[in-house]
Amino acid sequence: MLQAKFSVKESQTRFLSKYKDYGFKDKSTMLRAAIDQLKKNLELEQLKQSADLYAEVYSEDNDLKELTETSLDGWPE
Repeated sequence: MLQAKFSVKESQTRFLSKYKDYGFKDKSTMLRAAIDQLKKNLELEQLKQSADLYAEVYSEDNDLKELTETSLDGWPE
């Protein structure tokens, strides 16, 4: 595993020192879990923004709506 050096605030250091209270074996494991969660949250936000953009494009594109409706013909309801 790679090592990296980070600077954190005193309050963050105090929080990390409570790693056992949160069920982690050490500070590094807790920090890795936090980074993984942040990554997941950022990716989810990007996905939501992309979905919003597609929805906006769809709502403004009558040709696309018509194409979608046409492709649904014959599908079971």
